[in-house]
Amino acid sequence: MNSVLQCLSNTRSVLEYVISNEYANHINTSTSSMNGALIKAFAIVLAELWKKEDDDDDSYSSSAVNPTALKSQIQKFAPRFMGYNQQDAQEFLRYLLEGLHEDVNRIAVKPRPLEHDISDDLSDSEKAAESWKRYVRRDDSKIVDLFVGQLKSTLQCTVCGHCSVTFDPFWDLSLPIPPSSKSNVKLQHCLDLFGKEEILDGDEKPTCSKCQTRRKCTKKFTIHKFPQILVLHLKRFSPGERFRKLDASVDFPLTDLDLSAYTSPGIKPSPCSYQLYGVINHSGSAYSGHYTASCRHPFSANWHEYNDSRISNLTAQRVVSSEAYLLFYELESTEARL
Repeated sequence: MNSVLQCLSNTRSVLEYVISNEYANHINTSTSSMNGALIKAFAIVLAELWKKEDDDDDSYSSSAVNPTALKSQIQKFAPRFMGYNQQDAQEFLRYLLEGLHEDVNRIAVKPRPLEHDISDDLSDSEKAAESWKRYVRRDDSKIVDLFVGQLKSTLQCTVCGHCSVTFDPFWDLSLPIPPSSKSNVKLQHCLDLFGKEEILDGDEKPTCSKCQTRRKCTKKFTIHKFPQILVLHLKRFSPGERFRKLDASVDFPLTDLDLSAYTSPGIKPSPCSYQLYGVINHSGSAYSGHYTASCRHPFSANWHEYNDSRISNLTAQRVVSSEAYLLFYELESTEARL
């Protein structure tokens, strides 16, 4: 919980939205299960964290901020976080963002679900626009503005060549780690694996809408819409071997992460260069472990390490570690505009 909150606290666009009280104008009391209680508790924690920093001559004080009220609200929204069991940071982040989004969703009355599918006669860009429109007619908030992108999934029949294209929102990207844990792996290798064409055969064969029968197909993901805040999740916990953790060292860039190679073909090029500002590290095994966060200060650009109650300065050279689990990147154009 601490590591996730520290990364969100150092997300400048989130911090400014909360500290300025802008969020108060968007509190949703009709469709939110929390009626704003979660984002209010979140705002209090962030305000206290930043007040501590402003009040002190030293960069950090020895006093602490109590997040008990926030934990209580998170438990109400997502009861899986009751108590003090070991939990997964990616899951916690997803539920927290979902709850914050719900509290400031601009949609006061949920519209009825649309009963008709998106027409296959539309071009890919028209399909993407319609898919996004359908998403934000129910889920539209500052949190969505910042964190949600759009993936394009292309399914192609190997028999008739028919392509089926769908567009889906994503809050983060889960990247597989290549099974060569002895050598250093680059983040680009993980992204390449994510974007690699996959063959669906045997039990996985989907039904081709043109052949009207199950066929061997290829499937490929590309990024159609880039989010302002990109969260990359390194899949260290092997799904095939339930309690195995992949300890490969993944080398990731601090600046100029260029994702243009993973863009959907045929769309207008949009800015897709990212700067790193937060890392959540996991040490230990799949059975038990410990989370820490490394964050770049949104104003001074200095790096700090957050390890429970200890906060220390960190050189940029030490940010890349073999224990990185979640990476927080900000779109370069956003940073330049601020």
